[in-house]
Amino acid sequence: MKNKLFLTIVLLFALQNGNSQTLKIGIKGGLNYANFTDTSIKTDAITSYHAGIITTIKLTKSFALQPELLYSTQGASYENAISEFKNELGYLSIPLLAKLNLSESLSLEIGPQASFLLSKKDEFDFNDYNTFDFAVDGGLGLKLTESIFVQARYILGLSEISKNAEAKNSVFQLSAGILF
Repeated sequence: MKNKLFLTIVLLFALQNGNSQTLKIGIKGGLNYANFTDTSIKTDAITSYHAGIITTIKLTKSFALQPELLYSTQGASYENAISEFKNELGYLSIPLLAKLNLSESLSLEIGPQASFLLSKKDEFDFNDYNTFDFAVDGGLGLKLTESIFVQARYILGLSEISKNAEAKNSVFQLSAGILF
């Protein structure tokens, strides 16, 4: 898995050198405002982070594909009469977004996201976490310069986070990044 990921990154950088107008690679990071959607328990959102690599593959003047590779922490907190409990789940997230340029600087970004659970700080009593999470992403991107951008995105989890709970991830992201 590590070798395939490394090879993919190397190939993307090699392609970028040969065709810099249609392929750009960059980095991004930002804040997550994450919660669980659950019908059986009332949870509160947590503030966490995400960071990683972004690629834009320009197909036409107004349309591009935007695959990303991110580390994203998500979760929720729960408060009872005695104390507060917090779950923080660390995912390797791979969104593949269709990017529709609405103007020179504004774009609509929408698509699926696959995530793999890498770590957990578990203070809830959820056992048997699912190691795979599927979601849909949607949001807006704003190009500030040719290289610098900001994004706002909502991620709606479609998979339950645990076999023992009906909870799904729900994340609002604010990001900033740079393309090379």
